[in-house]
Amino acid sequence: MVETMGSGGGFLDYDGDGHLDIYLVQAGPLPGFDDLTPLPNRLLRNRGDGTFEDVTEMTGSGELGYGMGACFGDVDNDGAVDIYVTNFGPDRLLHNEGGRFRDVTAVSGIDNPRWGASCAFADFDRDGCLDLYVANYVGFTFENHRRCGPEGLAMYCHPDVYDGEADRLYRGRCDGTFDDVTGPAGVRVDDPRESKGLGVIWIDADDDGWPDIYVANDSTRNFLYRNNGDGTFTDIAVRSGTAYNELGFTEAGMGIAAGDTDGDGNIDLFVTHLDFETNTLYRNQGDADFLDATTVAGLAGPGVTRVGFGVNLFDMDADGDLDLFVANGHILDNIGERNGTLTHAQSDQLFENVDGRFVEITRLTAPDLTVPTVSRGSATGDVDGDGDLDLLVTRNNGAAALFRNDSPPGHWIRLRLVSRYGGRDAVGTRVRLYSGDRVQVRELRSGGSYLSQSDPGLHFGLGGGAVDRLEVRWPDGTLQSIPGDRLRLNDETSFVQPAAGDPS
Repeated sequence: MVETMGSGGGFLDYDGDGHLDIYLVQAGPLPGFDDLTPLPNRLLRNRGDGTFEDVTEMTGSGELGYGMGACFGDVDNDGAVDIYVTNFGPDRLLHNEGGRFRDVTAVSGIDNPRWGASCAFADFDRDGCLDLYVANYVGFTFENHRRCGPEGLAMYCHPDVYDGEADRLYRGRCDGTFDDVTGPAGVRVDDPRESKGLGVIWIDADDDGWPDIYVANDSTRNFLYRNNGDGTFTDIAVRSGTAYNELGFTEAGMGIAAGDTDGDGNIDLFVTHLDFETNTLYRNQGDADFLDATTVAGLAGPGVTRVGFGVNLFDMDADGDLDLFVANGHILDNIGERNGTLTHAQSDQLFENVDGRFVEITRLTAPDLTVPTVSRGSATGDVDGDGDLDLLVTRNNGAAALFRNDSPPGHWIRLRLVSRYGGRDAVGTRVRLYSGDRVQVRELRSGGSYLSQSDPGLHFGLGGGAVDRLEVRWPDGTLQSIPGDRLRLNDETSFVQPAAGDPS
């Protein structure tokens, strides 16, 4: 079962040179695999000229577990981004020591021997240290492997065949070590019927300044853990409207994207699913009260015969609203033998946001994405520094793909927000950009999509407009107003988190 789920990767600047590098997670050998060639994860350094070089060996980043996903964050506030890798089997924490990585899992306090899927960092208790959430999948092992499918046709098993594995929440100590606070924090520790996590994202769903947790579970209800502000969480998924779809059914949750899709200032959620389900858009009405807006947003039909995994909400054309990318590929390699209308390889999809409705434009603007593949992870980032967001897609049993965005240049800004703790990214910052009568909202986060992480820098398209001001709410709750004339148009501007309570 494990071999069909694919693996992810994403963007990070591991050497601090201002260029986005790429980390790709690889699977590994299974019983019966007779090729002895090592299959390490890969780190590709961005040379800054549109090309990359493989620096895996020289950096010591080539982890050899059966890889699933990765997320990136500076766990000890030393100014260098570290790598957490989820595996089918024990996860790994790779500490960045001046551009070389050392496996510090054994001393980190992290012990996750389960089938880890997506992961994400945040500072949930606002103490200046990054914490970590790991979504675990199901209790599949080689010993309990079962044969599934109709007579004469072996197929990968549905997750209902196996019990779920409880997720883990680790509280960071700022020195690269962690405490497992899963149970005390209120995260489910033993519920094999419901905990089958594949996607996870930190969002401030109720806009109270404390990061909440949303988990996409596969064919069981999703979780939304509201941060109580005292180190504990309460699962409000059912009453928030994000546990099920609008018909009250569970769906096969894979990947998650979050962003304000309708310009009302609230962060919405989008979750990818299996074929004959919809990829579901949950629109936030405020205070973590969500409505299933899939149909009214034009998204009920386009993905119904596809299996969605990676997903990104990003402003691909710099017009000031969030567009949508979905990476597709079926679970079953022989699905065509059972249902002739379905295929294993499927085309990915790109949607333009038109006044809150999404219109598929894949064939029109990205014909390369129409080639059927078995896609899994996806991430966005500006790899060539031209101001538009490019797209990284990982494929199951195939080469990853990097799609360069060649949209016509528009007005844009990019923000690098720096924590006062060691110079790392200020994960959890929420920014409102005011431009005339229009407001854009972004959150700086780690993780998201499926097994992958996008560039944490905040990108705002402006269309033909300008910036009047920014309202920045830093992770500790400090509010800062920044006038538009302090920003560099069509460039990156950096801001450092002010001292506690000082908005200057």
